[in-house]
Amino acid sequence: MSELQTYFGETQNIVRASVKKFVAQEIAPHINTWEEENTFPRELYTKAGDAGILGIGHPEKFGGTGADIFTKIAASEELMRSGSGGLVASLGSLDIGLPPIYKWGAENLKSEIVPDVIAGRKICALAITEPSGGSDVANIKTTATKDGDHYIINGSKTFITSGQRADYYTVAVRTGTDGYGGISLILVERDCAGFTRGKNLKKTGWWASDTAELFFDNVRVPASNLIGAENAGFFAIMSNFEAERLSLCVMANTTSELALEHALAYVKKRNAFGRPIGKFQVLKHKLAEMATQLEASKTLTYRLAARMEAGQSVVKEISMAKNFATTTSDKLTYDAVQLFGGMGFMREAPVERLYRDNRILSIGGGTYEIMNEVIAKQMGL
Repeated sequence: MSELQTYFGETQNIVRASVKKFVAQEIAPHINTWEEENTFPRELYTKAGDAGILGIGHPEKFGGTGADIFTKIAASEELMRSGSGGLVASLGSLDIGLPPIYKWGAENLKSEIVPDVIAGRKICALAITEPSGGSDVANIKTTATKDGDHYIINGSKTFITSGQRADYYTVAVRTGTDGYGGISLILVERDCAGFTRGKNLKKTGWWASDTAELFFDNVRVPASNLIGAENAGFFAIMSNFEAERLSLCVMANTTSELALEHALAYVKKRNAFGRPIGKFQVLKHKLAEMATQLEASKTLTYRLAARMEAGQSVVKEISMAKNFATTTSDKLTYDAVQLFGGMGFMREAPVERLYRDNRILSIGGGTYEIMNEVIAKQMGL
């Protein structure tokens, strides 16, 4: 039995086929229009919930399928094959916003929020990044001041996926002193007085993604909305990052895979100097190198996913994998556009969108440079 078969068994293959069918029926016929419109219909969440897609990787007690990492990877890979990283990011914002709630939230929050989000009836977002700093999580400025049995929140967030239309926001706030020891997570509902959302931000890529700024002006929320212990939010944020970085590895690898597939198809049909351009040795070697880099990245990602599934900590290694996967997708999307020539610069070419969408992957979830800092720290440097 091959190593790939040990990662993806019958269950994962069934899920993969189901998600592939969903993409073909519900996403692929519309994705170009949605990209140009910078949005997609909210009812897609409900359809994905009804199909069981949103619940993959989340607890069964709330309507999910359980925490099987390779089932999640199989589903994510097929969603990414829609060719729109933005749609996948917005549809999957629950994957980063919801886990802190069902892991550390009060029972009333779990029962009231989690089932509706998994079913696609409600949308959940994670709000950490601020205008004053992105990767510097320990120095967030948004404050939550205790006032009796409530917290009063003031500050702002930016670059928040599903920021405009989410119903629930898992928000990082400062409840204590400076540094990582004074950070908490708190649940903010959409209709809280003083809480407003900016317009959909215009981005280089991920056009279909709903990305917005958030503003908190004396927003009063019940103290029971605190997620976990006060001033213990940094640990929850960091523990969330491993799964998010694995997800970004999968997004990068599938982006690379699509770029390679489109490039291969194009060089076989595009003729120059009397023959298909894929017959020229320099291009054959470029494609061989692209395939090699992709294979190495996927193998590393799957191996680390298996270690995570076994309960091992892979803080250093998943940071390495994210940097490797995104460096690979940087190169493969660039090379794919180059192989397409002038057509690769046209919006009608699939590699043009892959090239744009890819750029965020080495920034989100911790930048390339921050990943190297994590790796170095884990090495004792």
